[in-house]
Amino acid sequence: MKKKIRISPEELTTNYNVAYYKSPIGLLEIQIDQKKLRSLKFQEVKRYQEEKTPLLLEVKKQLNEYFKGMRKEFELPLKLVGTDFQKKVWKQLKEIPYGDTFSYKEVAESISNDKAYRAVGNANNRNRIPIVIPCHRVIASNGKLGGYGGGVWRKKWLLQHEKDNL
Repeated sequence: MKKKIRISPEELTTNYNVAYYKSPIGLLEIQIDQKKLRSLKFQEVKRYQEEKTPLLLEVKKQLNEYFKGMRKEFELPLKLVGTDFQKKVWKQLKEIPYGDTFSYKEVAESISNDKAYRAVGNANNRNRIPIVIPCHRVIASNGKLGGYGGGVWRKKWLLQHEKDNL
């Protein structure tokens, strides 16, 4: 029996330009706002009319290069929506080298806030632009993967993909 996916009426409209990218780990919905990437999230189905703006096409191109192992860093304008602390964490995540991992504690230390590792985890959880802002590269101090908004199996896949393409 096919799983029914319910979409609420408020989800059927958006003020953003939208495109979709079929990745090896699921369908990604790309949303841009005023010529900046606003969100990248895993979806079960296409919810909106797809558009073809230059930036949406560029995001898809860079995602394609990443999943083919040809791109190590993304070069896209980002619309970061969050607190100053969250933005500081997200900027630091972009500094984690491709194929490497940092613990939540190491990220906290790198932003000069040694005891904020739980807040770093919370900021990671609020990241609206996964993969581009590589929150999948943050793991627990004991080496366990911890959580991931798109599912731990995706986090594991992304980390393995990057190690395989170093």
